[in-house]
Amino acid sequence: MSTVAPWSPTADIQLQIEGMTCASCVSRVEKALCKVPGVSGATVNLATEQATVHLQSALPVAVLLAAVDKAGYAGSLVEANTPAVPLQLPAWWPVALGAALSLPLMAPMLLQLWGITWMLSGPWQWALATPVQFGLGWRFYKAGFKALMARAGNMDLLVALGTSAAYGLSMYLLLQLGEHGMPHLYFEASSTVITLVLLGKWLESRAKRQTTDAIRALQALRPATALVRRHGSDLEVRIEQVQVGDIVVVRPGDRVAVDGLITEGASHLDESLITGESLPVAKDVGAVVTGGAINGEGLLLVQTTAVGNETTLARIIRMVESAQAAKAPIQRIVDQVSEVFVPVVLGLALLTLLGWVAYSGDWEQALINAVSVLVIACPCALGLATPTAIMAGTGVAARHGILIKDAEALEVAHAVSVVAFDKTGTLTEGKPVLTQALPAVGVSRLELLRLAAALQSNSSHPLALAVLSQARDERLEIPAAQAVQASPGRGLQATVEGHTLYLGSSRWLNELMVDAAGLHQAATQREAQGQTVSWLMRQEDGQVRLLGLLAFGDSVKPSALQAVQQLHALGIRTVMLTGDNAGSAQAVAQALGIQEVHAQVLPGDKAALVQALRAEGAVVAFVGDGLNDGPALAAASCGFAMAGGADVATETAGITLMRGDLRLVADAIDVSRRTYNKIRQNLAWAFVYNVLGIPLAALGLLSPMVAGAAMAFSSVSVVGNALLLRRWKAASDPAA
Repeated sequence: MSTVAPWSPTADIQLQIEGMTCASCVSRVEKALCKVPGVSGATVNLATEQATVHLQSALPVAVLLAAVDKAGYAGSLVEANTPAVPLQLPAWWPVALGAALSLPLMAPMLLQLWGITWMLSGPWQWALATPVQFGLGWRFYKAGFKALMARAGNMDLLVALGTSAAYGLSMYLLLQLGEHGMPHLYFEASSTVITLVLLGKWLESRAKRQTTDAIRALQALRPATALVRRHGSDLEVRIEQVQVGDIVVVRPGDRVAVDGLITEGASHLDESLITGESLPVAKDVGAVVTGGAINGEGLLLVQTTAVGNETTLARIIRMVESAQAAKAPIQRIVDQVSEVFVPVVLGLALLTLLGWVAYSGDWEQALINAVSVLVIACPCALGLATPTAIMAGTGVAARHGILIKDAEALEVAHAVSVVAFDKTGTLTEGKPVLTQALPAVGVSRLELLRLAAALQSNSSHPLALAVLSQARDERLEIPAAQAVQASPGRGLQATVEGHTLYLGSSRWLNELMVDAAGLHQAATQREAQGQTVSWLMRQEDGQVRLLGLLAFGDSVKPSALQAVQQLHALGIRTVMLTGDNAGSAQAVAQALGIQEVHAQVLPGDKAALVQALRAEGAVVAFVGDGLNDGPALAAASCGFAMAGGADVATETAGITLMRGDLRLVADAIDVSRRTYNKIRQNLAWAFVYNVLGIPLAALGLLSPMVAGAAMAFSSVSVVGNALLLRRWKAASDPAA
């Protein structure tokens, strides 16, 4: 790293921190960074070994790194435009060497189980224990000394003090009493504790790597090169050289390199690692493609719309990284405990030493019991309890198409008691479909649909597209239309097959004085349901005659009914907030079983209604996708945005659903509940472990070796428990 670090902007930056081992380390680094002028706050994650620093003003990164170094740790800048470096697997040889040197020291204890009495001489015990104590254990002395210089404590200090005490007592006994016979030495305790701690850290690091599998899987989706068509030739260039507007060639089986629009070709794309959609999605000209998806059988030409950090995949990676690096509100309890934990443990160890001396007068036994207290109290499990569960939970959610922006959203979502939905584009498809074509007497339904499609064959109006889509689905032959004219506020007129046709509103029907008595009641019923009604009329022999009516509605999403049912099964109340008319809202609510409806609601009023629900004591989630949903998403306890909607929705919401499957709402709440349960289980285990373990050690019921093994087991068990979240399956997943 260069000696002059770049200036950091007034935004969040990421630092990689080396040397942290426990919750106390996290607290020290955070305090050191927060003391730097211009820093408004800092969050350190033990599991990712990264710090997120919030800046009020620009300052050199070197200042931040110096603060980290002064606290006793090494730091480096994590570049924003490069993927985070995954945690490296520690070298295995320290553990193997420690075990090889410690095994002969432990052998006498093991052989006694079979009645065999054997022991190495004192000098040989010293020779085997010393490389472990001051070679493999040097990291604990180094980190512990830095903690002392910073007037703080950490796990390394406890290990260094405890093992040094056992080693020092053994040296004293060997030098002072060795000539009078073989004294009982404790070299095996010091070396075995160091080896067990190293083993625990190695196993812990291996397990922590699995919690970042989601990030590595997403980063692996980034192709290094792209095939770009320039001046009639296809050139393979590095992905950094692709520009917006370039035409990228995607061959069958290739991974899409950029975000863009298909300009030529048709195929199926596997977007499972991006959206969680298990089946390939059909794509043709005009369709949006996302970088990282795998092309199926067809050759595609894609016009680039986003590259680099602006692609959907890059934003997803940043969001998952941010969530995994964030600190949940429940972690504040751990932070408060960790600030005083090590000093309290040192005090308890001293009390244990003095208490045993006063009770038995045996300094040797008193020191060994104090060592056990120091070893078993290492707060590794406490520091790992929350971040490992958050990393595992957000990672498995991302694999199923649920992007959780931060740890707070994950924690809040578990307590959601009310889910409020926007209607258009959220519960419904957001585009009109032809719900019914009712012909007048003497006219067939197919004739009505055929003539209406002819009149609208050149229109891009949403209602026209709905008619044309239905006509194509029924494979109707659509005649040509001439002299097409638009009548503002009324509709369209044109000449089709020699007759003048009119298609428009009830207002136009009345102006043309057309008798609609036969269909008037049907039209009134559909309008009461919130549907739009258009009338088709034809001029014959100087008179305008009614051919029929077309009713348009917004279809409910296929997943909406099951989503609402899943929420009800979770004991969650459902509410609809929509700007549409009451008839349309009630029709959708009845079809889905939504319990409470608020119709004709303005965007600002949606937020007020959400706040009113929260004032009743409910934890409210709002689900929306539109520009007008931004205030309600911000007002909710937890916002859910549908991907593909307005940017303001995805920016405001705490959780983004990467595909339009509403069942993901219940899935997100379910994974949040399971993750929060894991956090509570881990914290309970970590607290109970120390609450029970320290008194047992103080009472002399645990040897230093057993305490070291228990401490290592505690850390590994906490991480292992969090990793069980990786087995979670979404209810919306067909393979679940």
